Amino acid sequence: MKKVKFFIMSMVAVLLVSCGTTNTVPITGRKQRLMVSDGEVLTLSTQQYQEFMKSAKLSTNATNTAMVKRVGTNLANAVVNFLNENGMQNDVQNYQWTFNLVADNQANAWCMPGGLIVVYEGLLPITKDEASLAIVLGHEIAHAVARHSAEQMSKQIQQQYGVQGAGVLASILGVGDNTIALGQAAAAQGLSFLNLKYSRDNENEADHLGLIFAAMAGYDPSVAVSFWERMSAASGNKSTAEFLSDHPSDATRIKNIQGWLPEAQKYYKPKTTTTTTKKTTTKKTTTKKKK
Repeated sequence: MKKVKFFIMSMVAVLLVSCGTTNTVPITGRKQRLMVSDGEVLTLSTQQYQEFMKSAKLSTNATNTAMVKRVGTNLANAVVNFLNENGMQNDVQNYQWTFNLVADNQANAWCMPGGLIVVYEGLLPITKDEASLAIVLGHEIAHAVARHSAEQMSKQIQQQYGVQGAGVLASILGVGDNTIALGQAAAAQGLSFLNLKYSRDNENEADHLGLIFAAMAGYDPSVAVSFWERMSAASGNKSTAEFLSDHPSDATRIKNIQGWLPEAQKYYKPKTTTTTTKKTTTKKTTTKKKK
């Protein structure tokens, strides 16, 4: 009986490895196994984003709204250019970059798959400037580019298959269209992108990529250290142990960012602005000294 059970579980493992696709995260080069397609994830993401925006109250601050859209667009353009220049043109079509500022006092921002981003007004007193806002938006954009949502969904599906064991094996073998099985498994998770928590590894990777994306867009990545120090102070220096949290501790995050800064600086090209000034002619007047 033990041999039969071992054989069945081994077959499940083999099927899990053979299902899905292998994706490479840009810049970090990390390999990830995805069991859900971009189409499945983007469809769910768009639906949930639209539902959220129906009940959300957009900011009435025109200046701040324009800033969020401007910084977000600069980052998105830089990322798209990078992907196009590095043979990842197929990835570009998955994004419908959207940046909205919501009237909410939370110091928060998030991004759904496909580049659907929301910033809460409560975050702006902490970012203080466009460069620090770019650090936040770069981090959120990185979650989308690195397909972290699809990765978390895939892990949930794998866990579900593992628990079901032999039943899953029989189900997979009996279903011709594996996409249906995966879709049902994803639906069974009660998926909500708003409540989806990334692992600490994903958060670290988003910090890493976000620094570089901000630098690509012409924003100084070094401001990330002071921003996260302000964010830490604003959060009240919560004492939750790092191993109990999905996010790295503030101290660990800042230390990691300092380590990545030399790499990010290689991508940094400050934005240059050209100004035209009218030529002015100054007349010099000389006075003869009386003898």
